[in-house]
Amino acid sequence: MTIIADHVPEPEVLLRPGQVATMFGVSGETLIRWANAGRVTVVRTLGGHRRYRESEIRALLAGQPS
Repeated sequence: MTIIADHVPEPEVLLRPGQVATMFGVSGETLIRWANAGRVTVVRTLGGHRRYRESEIRALLAGQPS
C-alpha cells in the first residue's frame, strides 16, 4: 500500500539564544530568567543547547499569545 501525503508540514524553525536576545533587546541572562519563569518555551537539542521556536518568539514580539 502506498500512502501519498498531500501536505508535509515544514519543520519548526528554532532560534539560538543570542538571536532571540537580540530580537527582544535583552541579555542572554534575562532570556534564561524568562524561560525559567515560563514566559518563553525552551527546546533542548540533543547536545543540551537551548533553542526557541521562531513562531512563538514572533508571536510574543507582535504582542500575541503563543
